[in-house]
Amino acid sequence: MNIEYLQVEKVTTQKLAMVNESNQTIVSVVIPTRNRPQIVARGVITALTQTLQSIEVIVIIDGPDQETVNVLSQITDPRLRVVELPKNIGPSGARNTGVREAKGTWIAFLDDDDEWLPQKLQRQLEVANNSHYDFPVVASRFISQTQKGEFICPRRLPKLSEPISEYLFARNSFFKGEGCIQTSTIFVKKELVQKIPLEEKFYRHEDWEWLLRVSAIEGVGVEFVPEPMAIWHSEMGIKRLSNINDWQYSLDWIRSTRNLVTPKAYSGFIATIITPSASLVGDWKAFFPLLWEAIRWGKLRPIDICLYLTMWLFPQQFRQQVRSIFTKKFKT
Repeated sequence: MNIEYLQVEKVTTQKLAMVNESNQTIVSVVIPTRNRPQIVARGVITALTQTLQSIEVIVIIDGPDQETVNVLSQITDPRLRVVELPKNIGPSGARNTGVREAKGTWIAFLDDDDEWLPQKLQRQLEVANNSHYDFPVVASRFISQTQKGEFICPRRLPKLSEPISEYLFARNSFFKGEGCIQTSTIFVKKELVQKIPLEEKFYRHEDWEWLLRVSAIEGVGVEFVPEPMAIWHSEMGIKRLSNINDWQYSLDWIRSTRNLVTPKAYSGFIATIITPSASLVGDWKAFFPLLWEAIRWGKLRPIDICLYLTMWLFPQQFRQQVRSIFTKKFKT
């Protein structure tokens, strides 16, 4: 593969703490991007201004994009490396490329439209170094910025010995954000991602699929920084793959990963991930087939049935308004 490297020179901002005396790179930040120059520049700045300075930031431009190259060339910090791919290979392929180029012991993924709070990498490195797992996957809470306001997610952390699939998909309440791991909060050993790279055939849910695969390996465990350490810009106005409404793709995906999830998680995924997408486009012909899918291959609980009917019977805007009201009451 012919890859063009664009190294940039240094000009930094303020003096930050947490410098490695040997000047060795501890963490490699990997940011895939394409055709969003101003947005990715914002994310890069939040990575470069971390309190942990012994890092490198690798931006993988997923296909020819001269405007993004030009914008990033104005950030004059030698810790920034820009890799422009000759053709588009998708987010997983771009992240895997970044991992191969990384010099750090640890990898931290950052989506180009998200941001980090200054102590994010420092706090995750502390948790990782104190973990009893050989290969800890360290996540954190994050601030979800929406048109209805800001919400801190996830609302709860995984329980001891709780299957990761159930933590992600088996909801125990009527409001989303209960259990989740967002890509921009994932912090992991480079060795683990090298041995088990992201699956490049998926253009959505690839982070979930990777988490499900690695969590089944001995020595791997999920750890959490309990404070919010990232900002997820989840506005529907932003063009991002997670906003694409393709419920059939999600159904095919969960079918292909059925061996990695529990029956309870399978039903939960259908009730809370697939059903909202199908109902949003008014695809009522899917009502009974999806319900049967959840019954046949899953373990449907009363809460799943309630969620399933709620997703079909109440419009998304109404559900968001109710969630906003209850969340504000909870905060106060």
